[in-house]
Amino acid sequence: MSKQQFDDTEGRRKRNIFGWLRASFLTGLVVIAPIGLTLWLIWTVAGWVDSWVLPFVPIWLRPDQYVGLNIRGIGVFVFLIFTILIGWMAKGIIGKSLIRWGESLVEGLPVVRSVYRGLKQIAETVFAQADTSFDKACLVEYPRRGIWAIAFISTSAKGEIDAKVPADDSKTAVFLPTTPNPTSGFLLFLPRSDIIELDMSVEDAAKLVISAGLVYPNSKEPQGAIPTPIGEVRTPSRAGNA
Repeated sequence: MSKQQFDDTEGRRKRNIFGWLRASFLTGLVVIAPIGLTLWLIWTVAGWVDSWVLPFVPIWLRPDQYVGLNIRGIGVFVFLIFTILIGWMAKGIIGKSLIRWGESLVEGLPVVRSVYRGLKQIAETVFAQADTSFDKACLVEYPRRGIWAIAFISTSAKGEIDAKVPADDSKTAVFLPTTPNPTSGFLLFLPRSDIIELDMSVEDAAKLVISAGLVYPNSKEPQGAIPTPIGEVRTPSRAGNA
């Protein structure tokens, strides 16, 4: 083996080792980063809640006084118990009366009234309706025929909208999210026959939208399969048998 061939072989070996190290490092980073950031966020939030709640907890009720260690998360536990008790009381007659009385006082304050209404609306949207969710993910033709977009089936159209939308088929409300921010989008009312339901879960469809198509879930449909709109029976093509 000549010196030139030896140098080339040695160079390729070093490049292969460097490439393996780089690929392994990036793979490890992908695994470690989400776990580390999640733990750090939980630890930070728990410490922030403790700093606000623990000053209101009597000393004799704080276990760190007996153990001698600063147990992070005690404030979070106290906050959860306190919130559950407030929610339980708010469901009763006395609690509802107190809430109405407090809101009547807030309504008399010009600036505070506007701030309270906005925060209340946000809280009701985020927390009070947390148990509601979209039924399924689907495909709709948007913004024109021939272009397909991912949407989420909400509810069937009712009332005036159902009566005035010019379609013989039943109408359905779908939410069409934007990419990469799925919290904004468009509310569309479509005939049921114009909607193609997807087998993937709502969570997988949301990942696909957020990642702009980079994170693709495992589809139950075979590759190359053409989705069929609801209510339409697709007959197999005989072009391939000709």
